[in-house]
Amino acid sequence: MPVNRNALIRYRTIDQCLQNRRRKWTLDDLIEACGDAIYEYQGIDTGVSRRTVQADMEMMRSNKLGYEAPIVVTDKKYYTYSDKNYSITNSPLNQQDMQVLSEVSGLLKQFKGFNHFTDLNEMVSKLEDKIYSQKTHSPPVIDFEKNDNLKGLEWIEVIRKAIVAKKAICITYQSFKAREASTFCFSGYLLKEYRNRWFVLGRSHARNAPLLTLALDRIQTVEEHMDDYRENTTLDLATYYNDCIGVTKSPGQRDCEVVFWIDTANAPYVITKPLHHTQKLLSGDETGKIFSIRVIMNFELERELLGFGAKMRVLGPRILVKQVKAQLMKTLENYKIPETESSGIIPE
Repeated sequence: MPVNRNALIRYRTIDQCLQNRRRKWTLDDLIEACGDAIYEYQGIDTGVSRRTVQADMEMMRSNKLGYEAPIVVTDKKYYTYSDKNYSITNSPLNQQDMQVLSEVSGLLKQFKGFNHFTDLNEMVSKLEDKIYSQKTHSPPVIDFEKNDNLKGLEWIEVIRKAIVAKKAICITYQSFKAREASTFCFSGYLLKEYRNRWFVLGRSHARNAPLLTLALDRIQTVEEHMDDYRENTTLDLATYYNDCIGVTKSPGQRDCEVVFWIDTANAPYVITKPLHHTQKLLSGDETGKIFSIRVIMNFELERELLGFGAKMRVLGPRILVKQVKAQLMKTLENYKIPETESSGIIPE
């Protein structure tokens, strides 16, 4: 059955609310959330009625759209999902969804091959594979990298909306090094993905606070804040991460030329998948090849280089050679067999 855009916005909003089990949702809360979402996406500020949201939830509970959402009421006033892992986004696609996806895929395929739309190629492949597996009821033929157990993904849309609307947010955050969580006001500028983990670049509202890169999987709560949003006036967000591997960076940090040797057997892997877009082949012989990249030195760079083990040797700069060598020495120490293991018994 046809579903208009406002209804889809409401369904998705209700779904996102009921997935957030850190808060209890009354009918009035859901009505307010739906009204805010429609105003944000459609620019319509006419409000949403109680009857409309109640009808939406009945529609979501039914099989008319294929959702069969397990919406329940607790304490006679709070709405939630009985299955904490449920989401309408996990529901199988119906025939109408398949038709829409096929049309979208056909439209996007027209842009494949154009340099300005190279980022669409993976998207089109994912769509086509999803359509194929649904139509034929067979397993997908493309297995994209994913991590279904990754924490923090629920904050992506919340933070994205705040950045687009230029609204400050209140974040409760606990880094791996911190003994307890801290709560602070934050203006976000850019969401960044690295190795299937998500981060947000922005600035705390504390006095003289530096630029922060927060891992979404360490965020405990995100709420709107009444503070004025603090605009980014100094960073070129389109190029900010161009000179680094990963996300660890400070404004004003200068890049340097990193030179490394790779043995002959593994050089093709580095040639076909460069460590960085600045990578250059400097020389080579029968033992291996020497490359250079121009990046800032950070934790992710060290981890990338150390991942090659004995297949790589860092040649410069000198400080990086020293740091990598120190890490390798620590690694060797970890493999020294203690006396308690000399008899072949490994302690639990």
